[in-house]
Amino acid sequence: MPFGVLCILLVLLLNLLTASPSLHEWFHADAGKEDHQCAVTLFAHGQLDSPVVDVPVVAPLTLVVVVSPVVISVFSPTIENLPAGRGPPAVSFNS
Repeated sequence: MPFGVLCILLVLLLNLLTASPSLHEWFHADAGKEDHQCAVTLFAHGQLDSPVVDVPVVAPLTLVVVVSPVVISVFSPTIENLPAGRGPPAVSFNS
């Protein structure tokens, strides 16, 4: 059973024993005494210390670099020598 579930069950048990004095006395006999101190009486009077934990927040740093596109012009004489709207022959036949 995970640790968190056990802690939740413990708090529920302490609440149950706090709400029912007869159940608390059944749990241990000296619960009715004036100077009695146990986890149930401390829980009932709010005398609990909770630990203070500082959790550092780690924010990942994302670096975004924007690069402008580079235009490269290449001289190609074969395209300029063809007639407009025409391409090289797909198959050449020699007669």
